[in-house]
Amino acid sequence: MFSTALGEEQQMIRDMARDFAQNEIKPHAEQWEKDGWLDSATITQMGELGLLGMTVPAEYGGSFTDYVSYALAVEEISAADAAMGTMMSVHSSVGCGPILKVGTDAQKEQWLPDMSAGKIIGSFCLTEPQAGSEANNLKCRATLENGEWVLNGAKQFVTNGKRAGVAIVFAVTDPDLGKKGISAFIVPTNSPGYIVSRVEQKMGIRASDTCAITFDNCRIPEANLLGERGKGLSIALSNLENGRIGIGAQSVGIARAAAEAAVQYAKERVQFGKPLYEHQSVANMLAEMHTQVEAARLMVLHAASLKDRGVPCLSQASQAKLFASETAERVCSMAIQVHGGYGFLEDYAVQRYYRDARITQIYEGTSEVQKIVIARSLID
Repeated sequence: MFSTALGEEQQMIRDMARDFAQNEIKPHAEQWEKDGWLDSATITQMGELGLLGMTVPAEYGGSFTDYVSYALAVEEISAADAAMGTMMSVHSSVGCGPILKVGTDAQKEQWLPDMSAGKIIGSFCLTEPQAGSEANNLKCRATLENGEWVLNGAKQFVTNGKRAGVAIVFAVTDPDLGKKGISAFIVPTNSPGYIVSRVEQKMGIRASDTCAITFDNCRIPEANLLGERGKGLSIALSNLENGRIGIGAQSVGIARAAAEAAVQYAKERVQFGKPLYEHQSVANMLAEMHTQVEAARLMVLHAASLKDRGVPCLSQASQAKLFASETAERVCSMAIQVHGGYGFLEDYAVQRYYRDARITQIYEGTSEVQKIVIARSLID
């Protein structure tokens, strides 16, 4: 099990991320939500601090230390603004991850340095309107014509879809081969035919751009095939550990922010002649919230520590993501309860935390999918 004693470097990374998040992100989160857009200058600062290259080795311009440090940083960023945490997690895990894992040396050298520096943000185009959790039911097609791949089709729920400079796209290259006929591609988003057809209006994480993408005869070089032809589904699935550790850490950050807000309000609000926290029913909620946050954090860090040791940890990452995401909604709900009627008002951040938390049980695999993965690991 993960040791609760962090190393000196891990503590330094956590503290740096916390300081940046609280001073440069949190004060602007509400305005960014109203704008529906994350501030580009702040993202550039994150790149300069190494926060966007934490999964990439130094040889490709990254700042990689370990996945425990990465999880701690994602938690801190998400505690300040879940939308920024979403951008960071998707960019780092399923944006940089596939290129790092199966890309050629030329592909790594072309893309990873700028992605690590935050000059280019990555996105991941797998889900389609008719294919959510059923990742092998894709309709998007890629055909090879005169030394170029031509992509046609639609993708749905693409995080960073408008902001991204590069997209990892999955398309069918050999329809007769079923799931073995899916391939992965590196698609620069300035390619003609890459169309942001819609920016979704969402319940939460509104400052994170979630998009519907259309590929209309989108042409890319033949060399932009990522990994082997027909290995696209395995490439997509091979990044699940990273993605679920990231969203688990994001969930912890959201829950922690809500729990801390509840404590602060309970200190300030006086009812029946004494602060709220002196009422036993409220004190019990605060205790339960912080216990659940701590348990969720330990599960996420345990999965990250297994990843650092090179131990397969898909089940542990799924368990962490499942527990942390459901904890986030539960804790945010209790935080609203502590605030009473004020928790339902936009004047208080807990209502935003609650809205932001809900998606964590859906993306990077629904809670139902996590349970399937966990159950299979018990039988295999």
